[in-house]
Amino acid sequence: MPAPVVHPPDRTYEIHEVARLTGLAPARLRAWERRYEVVRPRRLPNGYRVYTGEQVALLRAYARLVEAGERIGDLAAQAPEVVLSRIEPQAEDGSPLAALLGAIRDFDRERLEALVAQQLSLRGLAAFGAEVVVPLARAIGDAWAAGRLPVAAEHLASEVVVHALKAGLRTGRSGGPLFLAGCLPAERHEWGILATLAVLQGRGWRVQYLGADLPPEEMVEASWRLKPHGVGLSSSDPDIVRSALPALTALPPRLPPDVIPMLGGAGVDPFARQLQRCGYRIGLASLVSPS
Repeated sequence: MPAPVVHPPDRTYEIHEVARLTGLAPARLRAWERRYEVVRPRRLPNGYRVYTGEQVALLRAYARLVEAGERIGDLAAQAPEVVLSRIEPQAEDGSPLAALLGAIRDFDRERLEALVAQQLSLRGLAAFGAEVVVPLARAIGDAWAAGRLPVAAEHLASEVVVHALKAGLRTGRSGGPLFLAGCLPAERHEWGILATLAVLQGRGWRVQYLGADLPPEEMVEASWRLKPHGVGLSSSDPDIVRSALPALTALPPRLPPDVIPMLGGAGVDPFARQLQRCGYRIGLASLVSPS
């Protein structure tokens, strides 16, 4: 039996929130609505679209399946409950992801910590970040958007996973070139950047995380003190990146010579070309392993 819906029945989401929760750009959301009628958001008197939690969950499911190679036209012809059932892990399937989700749903911190420690030990930090943390974040987001996971459970998961990633980054530092990283002001979602830093550390970088809610000018000061080989800032929210654009565009020429500036996170995608022209590299793939 599915878990009960925990969203307030009147909770709705504006299109920029839906874009952040699903990874779908607003232009694609509007195109899917127009061409395939995948969902029909309600319109406010000012013309803005608002979406229910159930619609956000369905859009997340479409996004995941399209990313896996399916066609949105084919998916739109299927019943919503069929589409949703294809991406939600089953509690009884025996996978590590399902076990982690079960502990999160039960608010069982000790079991969750033990499972996280087990996966970290088995896989190592880099693989733990890529193979466990990223899929778990997606699964939690899907369950939350569908109203099947309360915010408190998401907070518990974040507390345990973020703590494990930060501890792994501290204890596993290598002797490679230094990479400084942080989240943009008002960005407090750390899963993505910490998982990325775990991969970088596995590639030989010496990673130093400066935390969430970091003003870009603070990265400039830290860079002149520590002389890193690269610096990175991240955000999952396009609105946060838009607010930070003046500071971001001014940052690269203020860094020490030869320091590589990098940006990551889903919030950067709409501004990628503009920021690349300012000298940034975008995304993990743009940063090669140190020689």
